[in-house]
Amino acid sequence: MGVISHMMCRSTIETEHLAAKLAGIVQIGDVIGLSGDLGAGKTTFARGFVRALTNAHDDVPSPTFTLMQAYDTAKGPLWHCDLYRLTKPDDALELGLEEAFGTSICLVEWPERMGTLLPKSRLLLTFQFEPSDANLRRIECDGGYHWAERLRRVVL
Repeated sequence: MGVISHMMCRSTIETEHLAAKLAGIVQIGDVIGLSGDLGAGKTTFARGFVRALTNAHDDVPSPTFTLMQAYDTAKGPLWHCDLYRLTKPDDALELGLEEAFGTSICLVEWPERMGTLLPKSRLLLTFQFEPSDANLRRIECDGGYHWAERLRRVVL
């Protein structure tokens, strides 16, 4: 595992567009973690990802307080989780995430809260502020070989 790619997003629109492109290549069993500081773009990305898979045009709620939101998509079930409020990794198991990892597409904000329970085959996107421009975000992609091949098809 290691950084296999990175990209820059200059706006929320670019971030949502990137999310839609990634949504185009996901499949059941994929786990995508969104990591980074508060306000770095994780929720914007998540909303774009969910909209792309559900064709939703209205607001996609952040599961900050509910912890998990499930959606039916043409590709299968989608779980959007926000683990910010979890205090220990085992709390994630109470949500049913372990089963969802094999039967759904899982988008997980604050995946580091899961510790070693996060699958090793996941794709981790780390959102970082660029010091030179307050609107610019650097997104690093960390995943295995199979993710590197799939990401090349999307030309991230």
